[in-house]
Amino acid sequence: MPKKKILTLCMIHDDERVLLGMKKRGFGAGRWNGFGGKVSAEESIEDAARREVEEEAGILVRDIEKRGIIEFEFKGNPEILEVHVFHSSVFEGEPRESDEMRPAWFLRGEIPFDEMWPDDRHWVPMFLEGKRFRGKFLFGENDEVLDMNLEELDDIVSSDAT
Repeated sequence: MPKKKILTLCMIHDDERVLLGMKKRGFGAGRWNGFGGKVSAEESIEDAARREVEEEAGILVRDIEKRGIIEFEFKGNPEILEVHVFHSSVFEGEPRESDEMRPAWFLRGEIPFDEMWPDDRHWVPMFLEGKRFRGKFLFGENDEVLDMNLEELDDIVSSDAT
């Protein structure tokens, strides 16, 4: 059975703008993305999401809401990345650059999808509409989406509860 790695992704936005970060190093470098990363053994998924936003963008998120769970698989790699996607519009501080990310605000109609992961153009619009969802994406060479499944949900249930 494939091994799952639990990760977080927090998208900060209001009615007009979305805060994204340009990934400067590591996995996904050179792409705009939300803020997130690994969940350590001693923290909850929500606490990990808050910590990652603080580490990568220098802001403290107050209210976060889980909007989605997406599984990412890369052809030839047995590990599945299970990403818990959160929304926040309430935070303290001004976004600032870190070693890992360079944050910038984008108008909702000007999100740079061509400089993001290819799956983002499928689920980010649902996310910004306040919808809850579950998805699976299979990537091939050059991060091409080979297969996908994305469905809107009434509520989010973690995979360990199903």
